[in-house]
Amino acid sequence: MNWFILVLAGLLEIGWAIGLKYSEGLSKLWPSLGTMLALVLSLFLLGFAMKSLPVGTAYGVWVGIGALGTAVLGIILFNESVNILKLVSLGFICLGILGLKMAH
Repeated sequence: MNWFILVLAGLLEIGWAIGLKYSEGLSKLWPSLGTMLALVLSLFLLGFAMKSLPVGTAYGVWVGIGALGTAVLGIILFNESVNILKLVSLGFICLGILGLKMAH
């Protein structure tokens, strides 16, 4: 169950990272409130998952999910550049997340 909570925390990290873009530096009220809510929930769930998961594993997976998802959504939503090096790098992040899960 804590792995599910950790993944949910990582998805919320993606939400607040993307929310920062939509809130335009926290200058728009509703996107800013959504961003802050996602941030608080993400940190709360991360802390809850860390009750039974090692800190290095939990934090590494949380950051990895956030980085991977935010980079992919940046490409999709904001037309950020994509090239083979970026895709390979994202693949390595994905492998790192899986490696941390398998090593646990």
